[in-house]
Amino acid sequence: MAAAGKPGAGGVPAVPVASGHSIPMLGLGTSHRGGYCHGAVVHALQKCGIRHIDTAKRYGCEHLLQRAIRESGVKREDLWITTKLWHSDYGYDNTKKACLESCERLGVEYLDLYLIHWPDAQVPGKSNREVRAETWRAMEELYEKGLCKSIGVSNFLISHLEQLKEDCVITPHVNQVEYHPFQRPQELVDYCRSRNIVFEGYCPLAKGEALTHPTVIQLAKKYGRTPAQICIRWSIQNGIVTIPKSTRAERVEENCKVFDFTIAEDDVEILNGMHDGRHVSWDPSFIV
Repeated sequence: MAAAGKPGAGGVPAVPVASGHSIPMLGLGTSHRGGYCHGAVVHALQKCGIRHIDTAKRYGCEHLLQRAIRESGVKREDLWITTKLWHSDYGYDNTKKACLESCERLGVEYLDLYLIHWPDAQVPGKSNREVRAETWRAMEELYEKGLCKSIGVSNFLISHLEQLKEDCVITPHVNQVEYHPFQRPQELVDYCRSRNIVFEGYCPLAKGEALTHPTVIQLAKKYGRTPAQICIRWSIQNGIVTIPKSTRAERVEENCKVFDFTIAEDDVEILNGMHDGRHVSWDPSFIV
């Protein structure tokens, strides 16, 4: 298990990234299709100690986050802001342009983390590998210029990371992948750690599916916590940077109260054993 570092801004433990920075272990995720609420973001920043916000161009809420961050009063230097490059902007020149546009929408001069959102490029006449390499070279330059403090990928499997290793210079600092009790890709986690790539997990509640599982409910009763807190705490204890999302302030607050208890190792193993390989989000295994 990867050990969490000392508490950073907001009191949430952080883990070191190969870029020299530290990413908070717990963040607030956002999404499209009703996955954004201004009040919940402001509450997370002002009342819950959240300093890590995860978004993406595809979600369509970068410009909304600018307002929420400004209203929260939290200083830019105390925040970790992640956004992602969508495949419609892949390619060397497009990537640089898209990064600047995301910064403008967010109202920031730099990004703490910029991710290639998905391994499938969908560019006619070019292989996925070719486009990913071209895109990553632009990411490397954005990193070297300081526009992106850290760079990484999302939904990349070992095969995609191995290709990038052969084609490029800088190893991704982070890989953000679906991670919950039903989807615990331990081989990928181990691979990332062997290359000093921080593993970040999204959908920690399996889009609610984990909350009604008898094992999770039983453990919630045992520890006097909610099923969501059990799932998030389990993920964090497994050394995973975890980004639950909610549009309700009370749920955001609940999701943040996971640093004042510990799940026994035997119970962690029970939760580990729930893995059945199901995805509640995208499955990148068919992408070459």
